[in-house]
Amino acid sequence: MAMTKTNFFILTNLENFEITMIYNTFVTTKIQKAKKAKLRRIFIDKRLSLSDREREIFSEKIADNFFKAFKFNDIRVLHCFLPLEKFAEVDTFLIFKRIWNEFPEIKTVVPKMNLRDNELDSVLFNESSTLEKNQWGVREPIDSEYVSSKDIDLVILPLLCFDLRGFRVGYGKGFYDRFLSSVRQNCLKIGLSFFDPVDEIIDVSINDVKMDFCVTPDRVFNFECDSDSNRK
Repeated sequence: MAMTKTNFFILTNLENFEITMIYNTFVTTKIQKAKKAKLRRIFIDKRLSLSDREREIFSEKIADNFFKAFKFNDIRVLHCFLPLEKFAEVDTFLIFKRIWNEFPEIKTVVPKMNLRDNELDSVLFNESSTLEKNQWGVREPIDSEYVSSKDIDLVILPLLCFDLRGFRVGYGKGFYDRFLSSVRQNCLKIGLSFFDPVDEIIDVSINDVKMDFCVTPDRVFNFECDSDSNRK
């Protein structure tokens, strides 16, 4: 059976399993509408204000929710970012390790910055890969095989914040929006966020690519539904 976005998502009622949250004033946002530049500043500060322990617990809950909510029968190639330490991103090594242990048939790839063309390439990443930091402080595999973006079935996206429609705010360089324009139409796009969404990012452009889902520590937001359903 061909993979579709609908059959990929298991309509699990995530409210039925217990999540013990560490409630922090930074987790629930009251922001309704704002431009990307303002949101970028606010959410970098929010994320850096979390303690190491909070980031660890929230990352674990995000990984748990990711594996509870989705199935991987039709996934052959999974693209996921490596966490940027200086911005305290979600620890995606938790996801990589479970994929390698539970779904060894899935090929995992990570982004490699092509600074000449201002684009992202995808390269193989596994347990034996050696990483080094590029000039931006992003860890990348050394001498790894390149993989075509057309072969990717699922992309896990970094973000600073997102809105109820599924648009995201990144770091402002546009690397991921250009990359997402090159993947197949049925490629799943899933964001990871420590925080709940804002109502609306008001300066979205035609180059911004919507996510299909976003996983937070206490739920999964589904953007194939209308935005009102994500307010619940």
